[in-house]
Amino acid sequence: MTTRDMVRSARSKIERVAYVVRRVIGVPDYDRYVAHLHAHHAGARPMDREEFIRQRLADRYNKPGSRCC
Repeated sequence: MTTRDMVRSARSKIERVAYVVRRVIGVPDYDRYVAHLHAHHAGARPMDREEFIRQRLADRYNKPGSRCC
């Protein structure tokens, strides 16, 4: 295994861990939202990044039963 391969492997693992951590702590994933919208809702206008984050935070804190405390 070359140094370049080791760096690629390490980067891939770090990106995967970062993805999992973001999902666990509830960080909204705008790029994933846009990809989903284009794949499954052709022609729909995606929210801009700021609007998306505001909406996700509102959903998170305003829906009864969505929090443990």
